[in-house]
Amino acid sequence: MTTPQIVWLRRDLRLADQAAFHAAAQAGPVVPVYILDDGRPQHHAYGGASRWWLHHSLESLAKDLQRNNSRLILRHGDVVEELCKVARETGARTVHALRHYEPWWRKAQGEIKERLDLRLYDGNYLMPPGSVTTGQGTPYKIFTPFWKELLRTYDAGEPLPEPRMVSPQTWPASDRLDDWQLQPRSLDWAGGFGRAWTPGSKGALDGLKAFADIASAYEDQRNLPSREGTSRLSPHLHFGEISPRQVWKTLEGRQGEGPASFRRELVWRDYAQNLICQFPGYASRSYREEFEAFPWRDPETEPEAAADLMAWQRGRTGYPIVDAGMRQLWHTGWMHNRIRMIAASFLVKHLLIDWRRGERWFWDTLVDADYANNSTNWQWVTGTGVDSSMFARIMAPLSQSEKFCAASYIRQWVSELAALDEPWIHNPEVHGCCPDNYPAPLIGHREGRERALAAHRVMKALRTPLR
Repeated sequence: MTTPQIVWLRRDLRLADQAAFHAAAQAGPVVPVYILDDGRPQHHAYGGASRWWLHHSLESLAKDLQRNNSRLILRHGDVVEELCKVARETGARTVHALRHYEPWWRKAQGEIKERLDLRLYDGNYLMPPGSVTTGQGTPYKIFTPFWKELLRTYDAGEPLPEPRMVSPQTWPASDRLDDWQLQPRSLDWAGGFGRAWTPGSKGALDGLKAFADIASAYEDQRNLPSREGTSRLSPHLHFGEISPRQVWKTLEGRQGEGPASFRRELVWRDYAQNLICQFPGYASRSYREEFEAFPWRDPETEPEAAADLMAWQRGRTGYPIVDAGMRQLWHTGWMHNRIRMIAASFLVKHLLIDWRRGERWFWDTLVDADYANNSTNWQWVTGTGVDSSMFARIMAPLSQSEKFCAASYIRQWVSELAALDEPWIHNPEVHGCCPDNYPAPLIGHREGRERALAAHRVMKALRTPLR
C-alpha cells in the first residue's frame, strides 16, 4: 500500500471543491486531521460563538467522512508538534493543506515546511491573496480598483467533486470532540444558535440554494433588517464548509443588480484577506497612525466609559436599532450587516470607545468572526483603515432606523418596545412613549456627534507627521 497522506484542516471543513483532499486522495490513503491550537493565535484564539460553530462543523464533517469510509482525527496542542506526531504514527511524510493567511498560520506553515513535506493549495478565496495586482505588480490597497481587476481576471473554473478516498491500514489516536468542551456548559448562552443555524456543508449548500431563489432582490433588500434579504452564508464561508467558487458558480448565470451586488461582497472577502497579507497586525493597530493619538475614553480607568461599554454589549444604549442588533448578536451569534455598521459607528463615535474594544467583542460573539473581515470592517467604519469612511461621517442611528424600515426588527429583539407603532418605535424618548423598563439614551445624537468631532480636532492638533 502507498504511503498515507495527511490532510491538515483548519477553516476548510468540506470535502467538495477542497483541493487538499483532492490531491491527497490521488496520492494515497488519506488521514484527515484537525488540531485545536489556541496557543499560536493567542488573543485571536476562537471566541465563544466560533467555538460553538466549530464543534458542530467538525461533527458534521466527521459524518461526511464516515460516509466516505474515512474518519476525522482530532488533536489539541501545538499544531506543528501534533502534525509531526501524526506523521510518525502513520508513516506519512506529506501534509496537504489549503493556504491560510492569518499571521500565526503563515508562521506555522513555514515551520512545518522545515520538518515535513507540506504541499499548499488555494481554495478559500476567489483568487489567491497577492495575485490581484496593479500594473506595477504591487498589491491594491483601495477596494474599487481591486474589485475591477479581480472581475477582469477571475476565471472560476469548475468546482472539484468530493474525492474518493482510501483509508490507511491503521488509524492514529484521536481526541473525543466532546472532551474539548467547545460548547457552553454551566450557562447555555448559545441556546438560540441551534434554532438559527445548521453548521456543516449540508447546511451551507441548503443556505446557498435558499439564497439563490431570492438573490435577484438582494440589492433592494440587503439593507433592510426586517426582511430576510441577505445570504447568511458568512459563517459557512468562514469555516470553509462551502467554497466561494461554489457560491460564485451558483450565481454566475444570474443577471441583474442583486447577484452583481452579492458578488461584490464575495470580492470584499478577498480584499480583506489581501490587506492582512500586507498588514498582518491590522486587527491591533490603526493603519492611519495619527489615530494612535486619538483621545478615546478608556473603560479600564473611566467608570462611565466602562458602564457605557457594558450597556452597548448588552443592548441597553437607549437607541432601539443599536440595541436590537446587539441583542440579535448575543442570541444568535450574528448581526445584520447594516446594523453592524450602525452599532460599530455608535461605539466609536457616540461613545468614543476604541474600535479595538468592539473588534474584540465581535470576535467573541460572532459565529462568522474572521480575522481579516472583522478588522477591515471595524477600521472602515472608524475611519482608521487603508480604504475607509471618514471619521467625520457619523451615522445617525435614529434616522437610519426609520430609513431602513427597522420597526419589525426592533419589535423582534427589543421586547420592551414591541407594542410601539411607527414612527415612535424608532425614537420612543422624543415621542414621550418610552417604557419605564427601557433605558434613556446614553448620550443624545447631537451631543455625541459634537463630542466626537471635538475629539477628532484634538487628535489632529496632537498628531505628529507620518514617517
